[in-house]
Amino acid sequence: MRILCTNDDGYLSPGIRILAEAAHEIGSVDIVAPDREQSASSNALTLHRPLRMRKTHDGTTIVDGTPTDCVILAVGDLLDTPPDLCVSGINYGPNMGEDVLYSGTVAGAMEATMLGVPAVAFSYVGRSIEELEGWQPVVSGLLRQIVARGIPSHEFLNINLPPLAPDEVRGVRVTNLGRRRYSDAITRAPDPSGREYYWIGGGVANWNGGPECDYRAIEDGFISVTPLHLDLTSYSRLDELRGWNLSL
Repeated sequence: MRILCTNDDGYLSPGIRILAEAAHEIGSVDIVAPDREQSASSNALTLHRPLRMRKTHDGTTIVDGTPTDCVILAVGDLLDTPPDLCVSGINYGPNMGEDVLYSGTVAGAMEATMLGVPAVAFSYVGRSIEELEGWQPVVSGLLRQIVARGIPSHEFLNINLPPLAPDEVRGVRVTNLGRRRYSDAITRAPDPSGREYYWIGGGVANWNGGPECDYRAIEDGFISVTPLHLDLTSYSRLDELRGWNLSL
């Protein structure tokens, strides 16, 4: 089995090393990752300048673009045969609820899915590198089970790991996306020259959702596994909208 490994934290992130080591236990691994932090890049493509790549001494391919760029280049040109699986992460910080719409980690897995490659995105809700180090056997075990079962076409899995030591985790829950709202997420201040600037980011995340949503699983000490698909159509609304008889 050939596994493509990418992320949005950049090729130097410890998270991608741990993910690649876990994936290596079930197949050969090709790492194609951004040269720098690309968090919140979503599905952005680099269209207005050329992309450049280089290789490290251990064979990692570094691309000066987004996670989506990395996956497109890997599947379309850099690899001599298509990968059997794409894994993206392990991201530092959660990718739950509406975060999946902004996440470069999730976008890497989504792009692979669009290209016909089964994919899984991994995120770690904690921030401790020391705690993340112990997750490799768990991630490898999850990948073995996922590969054995298979992932339907046009779907991929979004996995969030709770901020615990692996031996403290209570199990795995299959979840739906929760809802997340940020408060105080915009900073407005003067720069040293007195000109006003805005900074988006930070703030306090307020979560809500039913008992089976992703953030509740994390709060309860479980690994959250959410199946996502590419079709954003609201099928329950189709008949109602058709009844509007919209016209020119």
